[in-house]
Amino acid sequence: MSPAPGSDPLAAPTLARFADLHVEVGAPQLLSQTSRGMRRVVPITGGTARGDGWTARVLPGGSDFQLIVSDTLSELDARYGLETDAGDLIYVQNHAVRAAPPEAMAALLRGDAVDPSHIYFRCTPRFETASPAMRWIGERMFVGSGVRQPAAVLMRFFALL
Repeated sequence: MSPAPGSDPLAAPTLARFADLHVEVGAPQLLSQTSRGMRRVVPITGGTARGDGWTARVLPGGSDFQLIVSDTLSELDARYGLETDAGDLIYVQNHAVRAAPPEAMAALLRGDAVDPSHIYFRCTPRFETASPAMRWIGERMFVGSGVRQPAAVLMRFFALL
């Protein structure tokens, strides 16, 4: 996945689809109202990931640490593990921004289903692994899009080439 010889090193990156994730989540725990916003923690309880030639399960025990900045903006920091069908373990840390009109954001925070076209949900996942087969994912940058459902988060991650 190195740039082609002679290519423009400052050209805009292209995207290659890396994986689709279905992350199951539990009920949010409200921690406190802080000077920066409301702090919530959402438990990650399971799920699946599917990439080109590999599949994985989302390991229970992770969490999404959320900062509800305003009635239109949330900053998310999800941390969880994946275990591929080959037994490879991958640590995921995914930073995201979710923005929406106040009424759509209020519905999301209540756990209601919201039309994804009303929500801006973009993320920058990072990966760590000791797996020789998957080592390259720790050496690349990724971006993604997400959709929040009442009991799950759907995401599609892309490698920046």
